[in-house]
Amino acid sequence: MDALKERSRKRRQVLAQQLGVDDSDALTKALASQEERAATRDIVPPRKQPKLSDDRSSVASTENVPIRGIEAAKSPQEEKAAAAVNARRRSSDDVELSEKVYTDSSAFLKGTHSENPHNDYCQHFVDTRRRPQNFIRDPPIDERFAEYPKLNELMVLKKEQLALRATAPMYHKCNLEEFDFVSLDLMFDVILIDPPLEEYQQRVTAHKQHSWSMDEIMDLPIEHLGAIPSFCFLWCGASAMLDKGRDCLKKWGYRRCEDICWIKTNRDVADPRSELEGASILQHTKEHCLLGIRGTVRRSNDHHFIHANMDLDLIISEEPPFYGTEKPEEIFSIIENFCLGRRRLHLFASDMTLRPGWLSLGPELTSSNLNLEMYRSFFEKPEDKTLGFHAEIDDLRPKTPPPKSQRSDRGPAGGTNLPPPPPPPSQSPMPPGPRPMGMMPPMGPPRPHHPGLLGPPPPMGHLGNPMWRPGPM
Repeated sequence: MDALKERSRKRRQVLAQQLGVDDSDALTKALASQEERAATRDIVPPRKQPKLSDDRSSVASTENVPIRGIEAAKSPQEEKAAAAVNARRRSSDDVELSEKVYTDSSAFLKGTHSENPHNDYCQHFVDTRRRPQNFIRDPPIDERFAEYPKLNELMVLKKEQLALRATAPMYHKCNLEEFDFVSLDLMFDVILIDPPLEEYQQRVTAHKQHSWSMDEIMDLPIEHLGAIPSFCFLWCGASAMLDKGRDCLKKWGYRRCEDICWIKTNRDVADPRSELEGASILQHTKEHCLLGIRGTVRRSNDHHFIHANMDLDLIISEEPPFYGTEKPEEIFSIIENFCLGRRRLHLFASDMTLRPGWLSLGPELTSSNLNLEMYRSFFEKPEDKTLGFHAEIDDLRPKTPPPKSQRSDRGPAGGTNLPPPPPPPSQSPMPPGPRPMGMMPPMGPPRPHHPGLLGPPPPMGHLGNPMWRPGPM
């Protein structure tokens, strides 16, 4: 009952907006009451004035006919009904002449007599500048797997393992254009690059950091920092730098294998209309992070180094205020859940991105605590370079399905439904000379037949040979 009342209230609001009245309470006056509408229907149109005649009997019939220029007397009920009709005509003319202005999406709500009977998130964005991705449920990583107990337990175990095996965060404030990367004397399993692109300088008026072009980013000696195998994550902005980002990966010896997309929401923005971009055709609400791989990594065999299918290639989180360039923290979780290597490097880092298990370098850092001798000591032993094997995580993590050629005849337990084929029969060599007519060499015992998989059994002939046919007599 409450839902029906709420739906009726919204219908009245929409109708009041279309008729131009102040609120829904004034609809009764604009539409007139039931008695007024009945009185309007009972009004008889004026009769035509009859022609004058010499017959005096016609005078009596024209006494009640209104004379031109003189209005006939009306009853109060008729005057009230006529005024209501005129008011409705004037209001309808005003609505047709005036331009419709939508201040919200109430005219597009589902279940109302409106222009669109369905939820239209694009129209809602036009009206309010609230982005459609604001309405996606449970995007934070802490709430994403609440209804999936096994995946939730997997993420908890992963987080505990990372906290247990993470190195102390180390960082160094430096100018990356002049920094000597050879002095690190270390190869890294993961390299995350978040450069201050020229695109940020155009979009963010308060961004004071020196912007880098893709040619300057390409000159970074990443090829001397990445181990084999290793992974490189490169932020490329909205769309303009995607092709040049691929060129950077190619120059550094990486091949692009994935593209992580960050979808930005604006739930917490007080006035979203102030965030419109005037220089673009479409409103940019996303950024891309390219993933490159160096060397050969097999998902099914190299599970000591990678855990595939742990996360999506999509991040949905709130956009930083005032067009900030900070990236979502979830990118670190995606990297750490995917790659089990412990040697991680973050270039163009800031104080807000310092994280255990990472070496951070960048000009926006306010201090330094880098001790290269101590940092190298964390990875002296071969087993120290990876997180190590965890039996529970390995049982819960998604496994890579086998190739189609190996799973076409497999049963539910992973084994084949067919018995192993018999070894090929040994064939005795034919003696030299002409072969007798109508005879074939012995082919050994017939192979077992499996009805339903191989079709009907072939006809058996001489000596159990299915290819035997009687020769000419």
